[in-house]
Amino acid sequence: MTRWIQQGWDRLSLYLPVLLMGLLAMGTWWLVRNAPMPLSTTQRSVPADQPDYSMKNFAVKSFDAKGRLQSEVRGDVARHFPASDTLEIDKAHMRSIAPNGRLTIATSNRALSNGDGSEVQLFGDAVVTREAMPAHNGAPAQPQLQFRGEFLHAFTQEEKVRSNQPVTLTRGSDRFTADSMEYDNLDQVLQLNGRVRGMLMPGTPQGR
Repeated sequence: MTRWIQQGWDRLSLYLPVLLMGLLAMGTWWLVRNAPMPLSTTQRSVPADQPDYSMKNFAVKSFDAKGRLQSEVRGDVARHFPASDTLEIDKAHMRSIAPNGRLTIATSNRALSNGDGSEVQLFGDAVVTREAMPAHNGAPAQPQLQFRGEFLHAFTQEEKVRSNQPVTLTRGSDRFTADSMEYDNLDQVLQLNGRVRGMLMPGTPQGR
């Protein structure tokens, strides 16, 4: 059983960075870049705890040079707080499409990003899903990957993802749970802490 858990852990450590980092970095950066500029400084100053602008029922999309959709960020309301240069999104919904067509989706009740998108936090029913990919051009099929928890904190420039709350990681039919998590993509280290449990389905071929 211990060997199965180690094998499953190795699988997750290979695919988790692509699942989390690309989506969060791309989506929030485009949203901040395309957000409206604050009003002129001649206008009445805004209290530090109040937003200087907001957007309702918004959607921001980015495209590559050939016009293909790369990412999309949607939400019920987005608010920019000038004192901390942070962007808060209610009912955040983010999509990212990789060059090979694989779709990654992230949702949460609330998202908070700093000005340059280098630090992103997802609060409340945070779910990040990388959809399954069929075999194509010699590449093996890849199962669905999913991260689920109440909190996710991503540092996109440092390529780190943390959570100090319970998390669930699934890859296909394999499943892991832990009280907290820390992932360092540069060092390729995934650390699950607290009560760690794993369930691996025997006989499942690699890549399915």
